[in-house]
Amino acid sequence: MEMEIEAEEEQVQMEPPKIHRLDDSVVNRIAAGEVIQRPVSAVKELVENSLDACSSSINVVVKDGGLKLIQVSDDGHGIRYEDLPILCERHTTSKLSTFEDLQSIKSMGFRGEALASMTYVAHVTVTTITKGQLHGYRVSYKDGVMEHEPKACAAVKGTQIMVENLFYNMTARRKTLQNSADDYSKIVDVLSRFAIHHMNVSFSCRKHGAARADVNSVATISRIDAIRSVYGVSVARCLMKVEALDKDPSSSVFQMEGFISNSNYVAKKITMVLFINDRLVDCTALKRALEIVYAATLPKASKPFIYMAIILPPEHVDVNVHPTKREVSLLNQEIIIEKIQSVVESRLRSSNETQTFQVPVHKMVRTDSSDPAGRLHVYLQPESCGHLERNTSLTAIRSSVRQRRNPKETADLTSLQELIDEIDRNCHSGLLDIVRHCTYIGMADDVFALLQHDTHLYLANVVNLSKELMYQQVLRRFAHFNAIQISEPAPVKELIVLALKEGNLDPECSENVELNEKIAEMNMELLKQKADMIEEYFCIHIDKDGNLSRLPVILDQYTPDMDRVPEFVLCLGNDVDWEEEKKCLQVISAALGNFYAMHPPMLPNPSGDGLQFYQKEIEHELVAEAETAWAQREWSIQHVLFPSMRLFFKPPNSMATNGTFVRVASLEKLYRIFERC
Repeated sequence: MEMEIEAEEEQVQMEPPKIHRLDDSVVNRIAAGEVIQRPVSAVKELVENSLDACSSSINVVVKDGGLKLIQVSDDGHGIRYEDLPILCERHTTSKLSTFEDLQSIKSMGFRGEALASMTYVAHVTVTTITKGQLHGYRVSYKDGVMEHEPKACAAVKGTQIMVENLFYNMTARRKTLQNSADDYSKIVDVLSRFAIHHMNVSFSCRKHGAARADVNSVATISRIDAIRSVYGVSVARCLMKVEALDKDPSSSVFQMEGFISNSNYVAKKITMVLFINDRLVDCTALKRALEIVYAATLPKASKPFIYMAIILPPEHVDVNVHPTKREVSLLNQEIIIEKIQSVVESRLRSSNETQTFQVPVHKMVRTDSSDPAGRLHVYLQPESCGHLERNTSLTAIRSSVRQRRNPKETADLTSLQELIDEIDRNCHSGLLDIVRHCTYIGMADDVFALLQHDTHLYLANVVNLSKELMYQQVLRRFAHFNAIQISEPAPVKELIVLALKEGNLDPECSENVELNEKIAEMNMELLKQKADMIEEYFCIHIDKDGNLSRLPVILDQYTPDMDRVPEFVLCLGNDVDWEEEKKCLQVISAALGNFYAMHPPMLPNPSGDGLQFYQKEIEHELVAEAETAWAQREWSIQHVLFPSMRLFFKPPNSMATNGTFVRVASLEKLYRIFERC
C-alpha cells in the first residue's frame, strides 16, 4: 500500500507545471526592474531625454541617493499637451516609427520604455510647457497611465520630471540600495561624464536641500577646460590629445578624438569616459585593449584617464543590445579597436614628457601670522610645467566636483573656514525659507524686486542680496574659479587714477593730479607684488607690466559691470590688510562682492525718469546702450541671481532689520478687506 502511494506521489511530481499568462502589472514591473536597475539608471534616462529635447540647461536634484527623490529639469522644447495621455505608456516614443529607423537612429532614447518603467516602480510627476503656451501642465502617472487629467500650472520653459519613492513596491531591490552616498556618487559621476562631452549644455547636480551643487556647469568650446573643471587641474595637466580617422569602407569607417593621460598621471583605477555617436556607453573590449597598451608602455601609470568620442555611420552601430542601452555593438568592432589601440600606443611612445612632482605645504601648522609659514604666500602652489596651457574662459565649466575628487587642491586655510562658518552660524532661518521658496514677480523699481512667498508679498533689495551672495560665493569657490578674459588688458595705474578722479571735488587741480599719480604708482607696485597670490586664490591676473587681464567667474552666466573696475582696483590697493590673513581674505572677498553686485547701470534708465537725460542729449546710440544694459541686468536678476540664491545663499540675520526684505502685503489681510467691501 505504501509503495502505491509513493508511486502516485512520484507520478504527480513528474507532471509538467502548467504554463499561465502573467498579469500585465507583473510583466511591467519585471521589465521595469531591468531598465531601471538603480537610481543612476533613472537619472541617465531622464538626462538623455532632456538632451533629445534640445535642452541647453539640465538641472538634477537628488534626495537619499535617488530613492526618495530624483528631479530633472530642462529648458528643452517640452511635451505636447495631446501627447501627455500616452507619455508613460510602454513603447510610445517620438524617436522612431518603424524597425528600420533603428538603423539610422541618432537620438539617445528610442524604445519608449524608460518613463513607463519608472511609473511602475515609483511615483512620477511631469510638468511641461511648450513654446507659445501661456501656461504649462502638470500630471502624475502610475503604472503607465495618468492618475488625473493634466492640470494647468505656472511653468518655465521646458520639462521637469519628478520621480519619488523609487522601488517603493520592490522591497528586496530597495534594501540592496540603502547606501545613498554610493548611489549619489554614481549619479555625480554620470553627470560629470555628460558635462565634459556635451559642452554646449550646462549641467547642475546637487543633493536636495544642499547649499552648493556638486556639478555646476555652463557651456564651453574647450574640451580641456571642461575636463579641467570637472576632474581637476591635476588630471588636466597630465592629458594629451589623441585622434584617429579611417575612411576605408572595406575595413572600417570611423573618427575618434579624445584625451589620454601621460606618464605623470598616477591613479588606483582606470577612468574611461566613452561616447559613441554622442551616446554614453561602456565597451569592455576597447577598455581592456587600452589597459594592455598602458601596462606595456607605461607600467608605472597603468591606470589611465581616458576620454574618447567615436563617431561612426549610424547604420554601423546596433544600439538595441542592452536593456539600459549601456552597451552597443559595432560593425567591424575588432578592426576599430585595433586601430585605436595602435594610435594610442604610438602617442604614448612618442611622448617625451617627464614626470613632475609638487610638494604642497598644506600640512604645515600655522600659528603665528608673523611667521613665514603663517603667511598666504607660503600656500601658493607653483604653476604647472605641463604641456597644456591654462586656457580659461567665461564659458568654461566650473564644478565643485573637483574639490570632492581632489581635496589636496582645496586651499587649506583655517581663516577661510572660519569665514564660511560665520556665514553658516549667522544665517536667518526665516529669510532662508523665503529665499529658497519665493517666486520672482518682477522689478518694482531700479533697486527692489517684488517676490511672493506663500501668501505674502515682499520687496527685496537686489543690490544688497547680490552683494552678499557674491561675497559668499567667493569664499566657497576660493581657489577654484574659472576666468573672464579681458579682451584688452587694462593698465592698473590708469584705472586707479580714474577712480581717484571720480572721488575728487576738483579733479583737474594740478596738486590732485600729481598726488593721484603717486598713489596710483604705489598701489600698482603693491598689487604687482601680490599678483601671484591674488591670481592663485581669486583668479585676478595682473601681469608683470601692471595690466589687469583676467577676473574670476563668481556666478556662471554673469559678467560684472566693467564700469566699476576702477573702484574695485582702488579698493584692492588701498583697503586690504595684506599681513592679517583673515582680514585680507574677507576684504578682498567683500570687494569682489561689491564689484559683482547687480548695481543699477551707470547710464540712467531710459524707460523711467532717466528718459529726460536722453531727451537733453539726444544720442540714439547712448539710448540703445542704456536699454541693453538695463535689460541685461533684469535678465540676470531673474535668471541668474534668484536661481543661484535658491541654491547657495544664506541670508545673514542683519537682512531681517536693515530693509533688504520688506513685507508689503499679506493676501489674508487683503481678502478680509475685500470681504468688508
